[in-house]
Amino acid sequence: MSMQDPISDLLTRVRNAQTARHASVTMPASQKKLAICKVLQSEGYIGHVSVSEGVKKELTVELRYHNGSPVIEELDRVSRPGLRIYRAKDELPTVRGGLGVAIVSTNLGLMTDRAARAQGVGGEVLCTVF
Repeated sequence: MSMQDPISDLLTRVRNAQTARHASVTMPASQKKLAICKVLQSEGYIGHVSVSEGVKKELTVELRYHNGSPVIEELDRVSRPGLRIYRAKDELPTVRGGLGVAIVSTNLGLMTDRAARAQGVGGEVLCTVF
């Protein structure tokens, strides 16, 4: 069975693993999933990210907790295969008044909404994190 939306699968696995208080979560790897995890890691939402070597590569994400509660409170998919959401640099969303992060796919790569505004580019809003 083929996966229709691998980004939603990534977000759901992270959300479910944090609800179950797992230390890490493993899933099939892809370049886009790795790029999303790198953005989340640079913003401090998740810990170490690694990709296993082999025929079927697996992405392992270490989850972070603060005082027993998950660092990520909300993890929502915005653009999806059935309804793509594109925004110009002036229309990029701010998540919770700038406390959260929107991950945007631009022609310069995946980055946060703040970085996209700073570089003056818009793109597809993949997900929001708070």
